[in-house]
Parts: sequence; C-alpha cells; structure tokens
Amino acid sequence: MIFTTYKFVLLFLPTVVVVYYVLNHFKWFSLSKFWLIIASFFFYSQGTPDFFPFFMGSVFANYMVGITLSRMDPSHKVQRKILCALGILGNVALLGYYKYTDFFIENTNAIFGTDFTLKHIILPIGISFFTFQLIAYVVDSYKQLTKDYNILDYLLFITFFPQLIVGPIVHHSEMVCQFENEDNLRLKPENIAFGLFLFSIGAAKKMFLADTMSTDAQLYFDDIRNNMPLMSSWYYSLEYAVAYYFDLSGYADMAIGMGWMFNIKIPENFNSPLKARDFQDYWKRWHMTLSRFLGDYIFRSVFRKGVKYRNYYVATMVTFFVSGFWHGSGWNFVIWGIINGALVCLASWMNRKGIKIPVVIGVFFTLCFVAMTRALFVADSLSEAWLVIKNMFNFSWLYGDKTASVFSQIVSFFRDHEANGPILFFSLLWCWFLPNSTQIAEKFRRTRFSVVLTVVLLGACLLNMDKVVQFLYFQF
Repeated sequence: MIFTTYKFVLLFLPTVVVVYYVLNHFKWFSLSKFWLIIASFFFYSQGTPDFFPFFMGSVFANYMVGITLSRMDPSHKVQRKILCALGILGNVALLGYYKYTDFFIENTNAIFGTDFTLKHIILPIGISFFTFQLIAYVVDSYKQLTKDYNILDYLLFITFFPQLIVGPIVHHSEMVCQFENEDNLRLKPENIAFGLFLFSIGAAKKMFLADTMSTDAQLYFDDIRNNMPLMSSWYYSLEYAVAYYFDLSGYADMAIGMGWMFNIKIPENFNSPLKARDFQDYWKRWHMTLSRFLGDYIFRSVFRKGVKYRNYYVATMVTFFVSGFWHGSGWNFVIWGIINGALVCLASWMNRKGIKIPVVIGVFFTLCFVAMTRALFVADSLSEAWLVIKNMFNFSWLYGDKTASVFSQIVSFFRDHEANGPILFFSLLWCWFLPNSTQIAEKFRRTRFSVVLTVVLLGACLLNMDKVVQFLYFQF
C-alpha cells in the first residue's frame, strides 16, 4: 500500500487513527496497541502478500532470540555468542536469498561457465530496512542493551507502519520508550495538526517534484545507448539525483508526520544534504538513520584507534562497501559504494590537513559527484552507467570551428527542457534556500496559514493521485 493513494489517505490512515484514539479514550491501552500492530501487519501484507508469513515468522523469531539473549546469564559467553551469531545469520540469510540469489547465480555462471537458471525472485518490500532493525535488536540484546520488552511494544517497534517500508530506520532505544509512555496514548490536537502539515509537504514533494523529475530522467536512461550529448547527460543525471532526494525525503516527511499523529517522534532522516560542501558532510546529512546504523554496527566493528589496518580509512571503505552491496544486487552498486567511500576518505583527509575549499565551490563539486555516482545507482548495468559517465565528458561537440553549431545546441537544449527545467531549478532552490523538515518542526505553530496550506497541498495531491508513481526506494 502506497502513502500517496486514495485507499491509504482516505480510508486506511483515518480509520487507524480514529479507532486508535477511541480505544485509548476508554483506557483500553493494550487493545489500542494491538490494533496498531494489526493495522501495520495489514499494511505490510498489501505490498508483498506471498512474503507476509515469512515476515511474521522473522519478526517473532527475532523476538525469541532477543528476549533469550537479554535473559541469559552473562557468564554463558560461548552460548550467547552462538545464539547472537545464529540470529544475525538468520536475518542475513533471509535477506540474501530474496535479494542476492540471482546476483550470485549470474556471477557463478560467468566465472565457472555454468548454466544455472536464474530464480527471478520477487524482492519483498522493505526487507532491507526492517532487516537492519532486527539485526540491531539482536546485537543489542547480546550486549544487554535491551530490556525484557513487552511483546506489544516490541512488535510496534518493528512493524510501526509509517516507517516499516522505507524507513527512517529506527532504534529500539528511541521507540519502545515512546510506546511505553502512557502520555503518548492520549489525543493531542497540536500533534495531529503538525503531522498532517508535514505529511502534506512530503506528499507534495513526492508527487509534484520527485515523480515529475524521475519520470523525465528515466526516459533518458531508457535510451542511453543513443549516445546523448554532454549537457543532456549531466542534466538527466542531476535530475535523477535531485528526484531521489525529494522522493526519499518526501517519504520520510510523510512517515514522520504520521508518527506525530500517534505522538511518536520518528528520527529525522535528512538535513539538507545538497548543501554539503564535501562527501563527509554529505553522508552526515543524507539518509542519516542508515548512516547511523552503518556507523554503529559496521564502522565501529572494524575501526580500532591506533591499529593501522583497522584505521578510519579502512573502516570507512568497508562500511561503504557494505552500504553499496546493501543497496542493490549488482556490481554497479558495489562500485557506487566504493567510490562514495573513497570520496568520504578524501574529504576526511582534506579536513584533517586543514585544506579548506570555498563553500560555493565545495557545494558545486559535491553536487556534480552526487550526480555522477547517481548514474551508477539508476542505470540497469555497469556498462550503461559507464556510457552515461562517458557522455558527461564527451566534448566532441566543441571541436573545430563550430561556434554557431554549439550555440544552436545550447538553445535547442534549453528549448527541449523548458517544461521540466523550471521544476529542477525550483527544486535546487528549495534544497539550498528553504527550511528543511527539522527546521519547519522547530518553528511550527498551528495557525490559520498552516491549516490553509495543509488543506491546499493535500487537496492538490488528492486531485493527482490517479498518476501515482512508486517510491524509488521500494526497489531496495
């Protein structure tokens, strides 16, 4: 079920909210939590019904592993390590089967000349995201950082529908305490108002900016082999990069907004990443909950201060290798991760050496590299991504005495993009000069203006919900 559909906005969401607060009004708190869990299970089952039994099995199995680890005597070190390892391997195996089976079959056939048939397994929606939450829960249970959680609170932490599919990736320590807090169970009109306001902004980002730009850019990536000129390659790669930001940040805004409707504060996921002056700064601002997970459970597992082969740069490259492989089952994703890791290491080295670049120049070049690496991310294969990048540096149209031809090409380029060009330009201005969701939350007041803006944005979105485009991160 997609957030930007009539079924979700007009039926599912209002029904869940109303019933939840009616149950809380009569102080049936356990029943209201159970209702929210059932609603979340129903929400997930609509997206991947065939996988739903396995999803439920994984959720309950991880609870048993976690609760057992938290109750075991700390002196039983070997048994606890084995159980923790089995819990992690179980999660990785489930993710690996659904996401990487065909990748390994393809590479096995290529290396050994075999002819194994591809399975073409359908990737369950959200598996990459909830798997991280389950692994974090198991690892923290092993470290005895979890409590003997009530089953209802645990299930809400894992399945809470606003963030279940595409995040933000939440941590048990920040979520379970909110579900346990009875003050969060009462209706708070100001939180409903802010939640609707933020939801409407996220929906508008998704439907009017992200969908328009990604649809336009995809036409180019579907026609890559026709050797597009330099300016078009840069334009469409940049358009896709910005579309990804508005698509994922729009989803996060809607998820966070719905969290507020239930008095639950879901962590922020973006902090104006296109304002970043280098890639170290960029990855502190982009998909922050993913970066937090990778930092806590990958980087810190590798990094050892004073150990050369486990220093910052090695740990960073390992972390981004995992990040790239997590994003997709293809060598283009692995290389995407490696390049991003190298750019973060370069930025770290420059910062350590005190090499400062003017902000405007830093932002410009960071955006250029974001666009280039995005080509690796959205192309169907490594060879097609390479074609895009080659086109970005194909200056053949400047060779010789062709001033008039060059000028005519520039004029033709702007004429061809007079429809969607202003949308990309406006989107970049939004990224650079308008407040982000965190800043909006800090200053929000329920006023006549905010109510009118919410109604206008939601109304505009409802009028366009017959043109829904799937969220870009659903494929991961």
